[in-house]
Amino acid sequence: MTSYRELGLVNTVDLFRKAVAGGYALPAYNFNNMEQLQAIIQACVETRSPVILQVSAGARKYANANLLRHMARGAVEYAKELGCAIPIVLHLDHGDSYELCVDCIGSGFSSVMIDGSHLPYEENAALTRKVCEYAHSRPDYVSVEGELGVLAGVEDDVSAEHSHYTQPGEVEDFVKKTGVDSLAISIGTSHGRAKFRPDQCTRDANGVLIPPPLRFDILEEVEKRIPGFPIVLHGSSSVPPEYIAMIETYGGRLEDSVGIPEEQLRKAAASAVCKINIDSDGRLAMTAMIRKVFADKPDEFDPRKYLGPARDELKKLYMHKNREVLGSAGKA
Repeated sequence: MTSYRELGLVNTVDLFRKAVAGGYALPAYNFNNMEQLQAIIQACVETRSPVILQVSAGARKYANANLLRHMARGAVEYAKELGCAIPIVLHLDHGDSYELCVDCIGSGFSSVMIDGSHLPYEENAALTRKVCEYAHSRPDYVSVEGELGVLAGVEDDVSAEHSHYTQPGEVEDFVKKTGVDSLAISIGTSHGRAKFRPDQCTRDANGVLIPPPLRFDILEEVEKRIPGFPIVLHGSSSVPPEYIAMIETYGGRLEDSVGIPEEQLRKAAASAVCKINIDSDGRLAMTAMIRKVFADKPDEFDPRKYLGPARDELKKLYMHKNREVLGSAGKA
């Protein structure tokens, strides 16, 4: 068994406390490979931002659990090499079983999410409590995220056809019953790069889809019921139109793509939302640059020559998110 402290990682408890008090959100960036990890660490060191490295169950299988542990240790050392020992969390995104959470904790994760949101309320609470009891009893306290409400969309192993908004009347009881350190809620965000159907949106003069606003009334009611408690937003990519346009210019097809406007995420980050998950934006940035390189240089076959520009574009995106959207720059 490996403790996350052996890897130089931290849990989320103090980071969330500071974020709630400071009116910003920690970036929670998903990664699957070395280039994504490099971009995340470079961006967060240069902006002096703490960061949550998120790994889904599918990404963990893809990377290999043993290699992933060493990548996390490498990320910590890389940040130091770049000049700033920023706080780094390794977090399981959408863990779907007690066994998976236990296994991740044993391999060095400092934070886990147990997602029982698809279960009946009492079953969700019981499963979440079981994970918390195990994680919190470790010699090095592992933080736990739970979820109430269901986000629509598809991303990795997570799939739901319909969303169900979080019921504010349940949150206080859920937090007390389970002992969770943070709570993911559903207020209108969604997984994937097409977060809303066209019929749920309006169109501007240029025909661009404009999504419905987030349910800040639900967020405000949750804040009233559990004041100061760390809240998490999943499915919070903004799906930048410039990346969609670039992908389609160079042969891709991503019809009806629409994300969460950045100004709404900034508003959420200024409240009790202290963790905002971003995955699809990173995928789009990398894919756009890779397609561009292949179109501009059809004879290119060196992976460094197309993954390198993709990594650089991803770094630029994440620096923008930290500075302009999440407010986490300078908080390390």
